[in-house]
Amino acid sequence: MSRMLVDKDAIRALADILTETGLTEIEIAEADSRIRVVRGGVVQAVAPVAAAPAAVAAAPVPAAAPSDPAKHPGAVPSPMVGVAYLTPDPSAPQFVQEGAHVSAGQTIMLIEAMKTFNQIKAPRSGTLTKFVVASGDPVEFGEPLAIIE
Repeated sequence: MSRMLVDKDAIRALADILTETGLTEIEIAEADSRIRVVRGGVVQAVAPVAAAPAAVAAAPVPAAAPSDPAKHPGAVPSPMVGVAYLTPDPSAPQFVQEGAHVSAGQTIMLIEAMKTFNQIKAPRSGTLTKFVVASGDPVEFGEPLAIIE
């Protein structure tokens, strides 16, 4: 049984790069080794599925709904875990209304994480066709926030 050696200095250096650049993921590969560091990610465990009876297994499995916002090519994913806000404060109008044109880099909402309000900017120009979250909704890393077409 071989034992894998972990280069802790390389992991620390990659974590520092993530912090400095604001990236959420970085990976390096050399020869037969690979190191991947992810910040703010959600770990999901996948449990094995028990075999279904033959009658159930023969039933057609519905395809993913085309209205699934996470699969939409214009989805704007959350870069962090927090609480989404569509307005700069409760008495102010929304940053952007659904159906409005947005420019790349324009603030479309805020996410509060650890008592800090982070601006979420449009990654590309287009029409903001739909907000997938409402003001005050908790959001997870990678969860779709809005659709820009």
